[in-house]
Amino acid sequence: MTELKVGNLDARTTNIRNVPIAVIPEGFWCCPSQAVLQKTVKNQNQQAKPKGGASPPASKASSIQRAPTISSERRTHSTPTKSKIILEEQRCLSADNATTNPPKAVNERPPKQHKISVGFGQLEMSDLKVVLYGKDGVAVKMSVHKNILAENSTFFADKLSRQSPVSSIEVPDCEDVEIYVETVGLMYCSDVKQRLIKQSVPRVLRILKVAESLGFRTCVMSCLDYLEAVPWVGEEEENVVSSVRNLQSDNYGVSPVLKRVASDLTIPPNDTFSHIIELVLKSNEDRGRREMKSLVLKLLKENSTSRTSGSSDLCAETLYRSCQNCLESLLALFQQASDSDFAEQSLGIKEPVFRQIALEADNLLWLAEILSDRNAADALAVMWANQRELAGLHSKLPVKSRHLVSCVTARLFVAIGKGEMLPAKDTRRLLLDVWLQPLMDDYNWLQHGCRSFDRKVVEEGIGRTILTLPLEDQQMILLSWLGSFLKVGDSCPNLQKAFEVWWRRTFIRPYAEQQGSRSQSGRS
Repeated sequence: MTELKVGNLDARTTNIRNVPIAVIPEGFWCCPSQAVLQKTVKNQNQQAKPKGGASPPASKASSIQRAPTISSERRTHSTPTKSKIILEEQRCLSADNATTNPPKAVNERPPKQHKISVGFGQLEMSDLKVVLYGKDGVAVKMSVHKNILAENSTFFADKLSRQSPVSSIEVPDCEDVEIYVETVGLMYCSDVKQRLIKQSVPRVLRILKVAESLGFRTCVMSCLDYLEAVPWVGEEEENVVSSVRNLQSDNYGVSPVLKRVASDLTIPPNDTFSHIIELVLKSNEDRGRREMKSLVLKLLKENSTSRTSGSSDLCAETLYRSCQNCLESLLALFQQASDSDFAEQSLGIKEPVFRQIALEADNLLWLAEILSDRNAADALAVMWANQRELAGLHSKLPVKSRHLVSCVTARLFVAIGKGEMLPAKDTRRLLLDVWLQPLMDDYNWLQHGCRSFDRKVVEEGIGRTILTLPLEDQQMILLSWLGSFLKVGDSCPNLQKAFEVWWRRTFIRPYAEQQGSRSQSGRS
């Protein structure tokens, strides 16, 4: 057995420098992580290589060399102490356990155990040994004091009250030896919360778990106070919420921690959502409005799969009310801008009106995007298809000021083409009758003056929308489109794919079906 003692700082250097230990300000040694411990023992075995089973004599003087902290999760300041650490490599249990375990057969060799001895407080006053058995043959023997453990831990108080006298307590299958030792050490601290300040959230969660299993209420409450005040970063939030909710006792007062993520109300108030939408829609600052629209859209997409029917109805109600307000404002602005007297006004008067038209159209486009993503834009298609007056005034405004209105039309066609909404046949027909021509009029500007415009996606959406109609309606719309396409070319949507499908349905399918029916009748 190899024994290494830590003595005074002015003593000679020994091979204890290879032990990766951390010094705690309260005056006790914290157990190294098991992976580091195994690596240390392996290195020492290679260096020592005892012959004939004889153990080298223990050094009577040594010095401490500060080592790195035991885990990346924690940050400690090393300070010297007079505590003693014994690193033992043995083939059987210590003398404390020898009397309780029966001897094994000669040919059965128990696995090697690597043992660390940890002392707390005044070692000469220690009256209890706590032995932790962890993974990979790691064991830690703690020299502690009965009164300290019984006062702070219901687990140890129960163990000590069952039989007397008790000289040792064994904890088999300890999942987290390192944190267990540190948690016991916290029982010797006068201010546990202050001790936790420099710890990370993941490490405090590990301490919380062990403290609860030990019935160490002071530590549990300090961990909860820490978690309530410290910021949570990334995945820490889910880990904190899960750990706090898994606490077995309701007497710890976990609600302050959970209030950060859960309101007392079971359903978030719809007024809050309405207020957010209203603030975004009424903003006149370009960058702030653009970034918040992008953020709100992203957040709504993230929770679209988990929404309930009740919250979905409330959300759609708010969005449609906003759509109606935007449509009414847009119509009033179009009427003002198309008035004969408006053309004679100065540029200072006309520019604010054109800017407001662009804002309202952009708001409608954003609302259409949200509703389409939530598969709830059918009613918006009905509202848009019935805006004949707005479509009639469309040609009276400069294309620079009106083109965003055509973007709304394009987005609805894309939604129908992708199956994001399923409006009735009459709605689809009316939508094409009222808004396809204004869209074609603005198409050249959209291609060259609107960076977010995706020509291929829009043309596919228009073509698929047309092909959902009866064949006679397809023919009427596509022949009208053909006349425009032959005049202006690329300044008009390219609906050739839809035209091909219509052609086959009209000129090829009937004859193919007749040929098939004749073949079947001939066989019969």
